[in-house]
Order: sequence, then structure tokens, then C-alpha cells
Amino acid sequence: MTESEFTQKTDAIFARIENAFDDSDIECGRNGAVLEIEFDDGSQIIINRHAPTQEIWLAAKSGGFHYGFQDGKWLSKRDDSELFGKLSELIKLGGGENFSFS
Repeated sequence: MTESEFTQKTDAIFARIENAFDDSDIECGRNGAVLEIEFDDGSQIIINRHAPTQEIWLAAKSGGFHYGFQDGKWLSKRDDSELFGKLSELIKLGGGENFSFS
């Protein structure tokens, strides 16, 4: 995919994530290509796009994950998890809320 296509895809992903927090007490903010989710205890999940590798990077207390676009999904290079599934799991760990990105 071209860099422009990658940017469009990741912008759509970031918007989907941000919109999911509209009715939540968990803070979610975007600064350019970086999305930060902050919990009451000050811990964070950081999501950013890495254009050189065309990946979405996800960082949390429990570790870091790199997601590449494969077969219409964003899949981890490390454990084959799907981006939104892993993010839901990490939000549950950090904020205690069940989260869905559908």
C-alpha cells in the first residue's frame, strides 16, 4: 500500500478508537500520529503509526505490539492478535471497563 493509503487507513482506525471513548470516563486524546489513552491511575496506552514499516504500534504496561495490515485486519507480528481485540483487553486491564470497537 502507498504511504497515502496507509495514512488514510490509520486515520480511520484512530477515529474509530477516539469515537469509542465518547461515552467513557477514560481519557483519550490525539496529537498528530499519536493517540493516548489515560487511566485514573496515570497509566497509559500509546498508539501510533509507524509509516516506514506501515505498522500501528501499541504500547502499554504489559508490553509493546506491532500491527500490520493483513487480509483486511490489523494483526500482531508477535502473537497474531488483532488490534481491536488486544486494545479491548488492555483497556479492561487498565481501566476495568469492558470495551468494544464495533
